[in-house]
Amino acid sequence: MHLAQLNVGRLRAPMEDPLIDDFRENLEPVNALAEASPGFVWRLQDEAGDATGIKVFDDDLEIVNLTVWESVEALADFVYRTGHTAFLRRRREWFEAPSQPILCLWWVPEGTIPAIDDAVVRLEHLRAHGPTPTAFTFRHRFDPGEETVVPGDDRDVCPA
Repeated sequence: MHLAQLNVGRLRAPMEDPLIDDFRENLEPVNALAEASPGFVWRLQDEAGDATGIKVFDDDLEIVNLTVWESVEALADFVYRTGHTAFLRRRREWFEAPSQPILCLWWVPEGTIPAIDDAVVRLEHLRAHGPTPTAFTFRHRFDPGEETVVPGDDRDVCPA
């Protein structure tokens, strides 16, 4: 199994605004760092090479990042133990403070590329039900193989 990850954020200004310059100008190097990191498998991107132009929500300031990794540890190493960390610490410069969860993790069969619509449904599931095998967080993890309720099926509650 591989780990899928979705995170979303609402920018403080449009991507072309000078307030967002440092974020926008570092997307390519940070994405290259991710791709070169041990355990990286795949990331969502458009023709420009990032996902900022992929609009999933009605709000143009809301952007997404969807990736697949070999393990939670590989993703955590990239997020918290590489040059990415410096940008993570500065996120409030470019993004509004979230009022609900903005990141979710879930397991996918190796070789699976997650659909963005499924990823958003999983984030909504996390927001509604908290961490479950369907969608979880770094703090509240589930192992591969624990029962997963596929969002949208006829069961409305995930097993604990």
